[in-house]
Amino acid sequence: MAEVQEVKMLKIKLVRSPIGYTENQKLTVKALGLHRMNHVVERPDNPAIRGMIKTVGHLLEVSE
Repeated sequence: MAEVQEVKMLKIKLVRSPIGYTENQKLTVKALGLHRMNHVVERPDNPAIRGMIKTVGHLLEVSE
């Protein structure tokens, strides 16, 4: 039988407003599923999500 691996998850919290930042950064925040300040979402830990976090890392708080 194949073993099922657990997918690592990241908790992402929006701690700063994207107002005043570029349109690309605003769209990245929206693509992560963050809608308002202090909103927390869980996303799988993969290279695509890590790249998005790197783009707007100054607006986020990330924990594993």
